Amino acid sequence: MVSAVFHSPSDASDALRADKAAGKPTSNPMTSTAVAPASTGPAPAPATKPKILMDWAGLALKTLAPLAGIALLVAIWALLTMKSTTFPTPLATWQEAVKLFSDPFYSNGPNDQGIGWNILFSLKRVAMGFGLAAVVGIPLGFLIGRSTIASAMLNPIISLLRPVSPLAWLPIGLLVFKSADPAAIWTIFICSIWPMIINTAVGVQRVPEDYLNVAKVLNLSEWTIVKKILFPSVLPYMLTGVRLSVGTAWLVIVAAEMLTGGVGIGFWVWDEWNNLNVHHILIAIFVIGIVGLLLENALVAVAKRFSFE
Repeated sequence: MVSAVFHSPSDASDALRADKAAGKPTSNPMTSTAVAPASTGPAPAPATKPKILMDWAGLALKTLAPLAGIALLVAIWALLTMKSTTFPTPLATWQEAVKLFSDPFYSNGPNDQGIGWNILFSLKRVAMGFGLAAVVGIPLGFLIGRSTIASAMLNPIISLLRPVSPLAWLPIGLLVFKSADPAAIWTIFICSIWPMIINTAVGVQRVPEDYLNVAKVLNLSEWTIVKKILFPSVLPYMLTGVRLSVGTAWLVIVAAEMLTGGVGIGFWVWDEWNNLNVHHILIAIFVIGIVGLLLENALVAVAKRFSFE
């Protein structure tokens, strides 16, 4: 016969107290977890940080390669104008640029101002036309992306008007506003609005359907959907449209100012052509390119800063 002996909890407690009094190691009868004894050896040395090596190849690619490209352009320019009597050489153009930028903000009347004032006036017109295009185009892009009816109504109009040349809109502005300055702003507005509308609408249409389904389940308002779901998802597309629009606006203002006159970099180029000053025309070409590059890089930096990816 097999007999089983059952110990009561009080017996187990008495046994634990007896083992503790005798100096024996104790263990919890309900668990089998063992605690490893603490190490008495020396503490391990802290891990050293890996040394960051300079990426000389990448640095050279970013700095030396663009400089080499510019040097090649100047060298070709110098070779082609070595024996020319009408087209200025790079050295002559540089010397004239030094004189021109020694006093860029002089003013001798409305039709004789420094190149600095002309650039600022052009940037002011670009900012006004571009700002109006952003105020109208971005909400319109959200509307087209969210509403099937609005998309069906407005897409044919956008497809019809978007390919129209910028200068074709200038006479309409002159007819309506009776002034050159608002006509130039109108031309910038109507030409820079299309990239914002199209890119914003495409961004809204590419928002994952799961996000919108969750918004429906939570019964979110339309404003909450736009603020919490659509705007973070559409922001990269929207900033791409803004970057394309500002490039278009800067291109348009030069052509518009050539025809409308007044103060501006476009008018300055045309005025220098009437004076047969080819040196200043070449300088203006470089200035227009540099300003456009700075505007685009600034918007690229903004796009990276506010990216939600």
